[in-house]
Amino acid sequence: MFAIKLLSRLPFRALYGISDLLFFLSFHVVKYRRKLVFKNLKNSFPEKSHPELRKIEKRFYQNLCDYAVEMIKLLTISKEDLESRVKFVNPEVSISHLRKGQSLLNLASHQFNWEWLLAAGSFMLPGQMDFVYQPVHNKFFDQFSYACRTRFGAYGIKRDSVAREVIKRREIVRNIAIVGDQYPGWGHDKRYPATFMHQATVFFNGPNQLAQLTQYPVMYYAMRKVKRGYYEATIIEIAAPPFDKENTDVLKKYIEEIERVINNDPAGWLWSHNRWKTRHLDKN
Repeated sequence: MFAIKLLSRLPFRALYGISDLLFFLSFHVVKYRRKLVFKNLKNSFPEKSHPELRKIEKRFYQNLCDYAVEMIKLLTISKEDLESRVKFVNPEVSISHLRKGQSLLNLASHQFNWEWLLAAGSFMLPGQMDFVYQPVHNKFFDQFSYACRTRFGAYGIKRDSVAREVIKRREIVRNIAIVGDQYPGWGHDKRYPATFMHQATVFFNGPNQLAQLTQYPVMYYAMRKVKRGYYEATIIEIAAPPFDKENTDVLKKYIEEIERVINNDPAGWLWSHNRWKTRHLDKN
């Protein structure tokens, strides 16, 4: 971790130089997951031509490499620097609830840079920031990512402890943050079937379940890369309580908003994840 912290102290110009090198190696030399990325793009945008898809593919890899060095920078970046690089377009949408003592359920998607979104929201928005995460098997990366996410005071909740922690911390005015647009990998996960980006897709049903458990208003944070190293987030209230056990409005609206964001900036989403596995499509 010491070496990564030293690297993190490099100025952005040097870090983006490293990103450019990573792009050349991952895109042209190693060709990291390029077959998977192009397949995902082709299936998601059947109306686009081959040259258009290749252009999106290239821009995605550039964004992915920028994300890698920006994640490293989180270890040492100042609040002032991060605040100048992440803008909340309409923070009053959330602030109006939080200042009244109303906690919120906040959903985001893997749109670059979602890690900066969490970090900035931890001190730029009122209330405690709680985030749901899944520990990874690689101990170093697990410790590294957790250190980045909690640096400005966010509180991590392991995915298998969500219900218990939600009840335990119910007296705290907070934002519960979930990035829930990727594939639900556990066989026992309760899944929500949908059509997403022209494909049969399963989502975590967790956002619906958490909305029912907490009865919190639900926000979606639409992230957009303005230029290299600068982002803005628009807050959209997608559902309001009461939520009964049959209510699926949260995920329906969440999926709609994710698709809208992806269609507006196709290169900004995480295409290298194997999102459309099919082995659980019939086990919801």
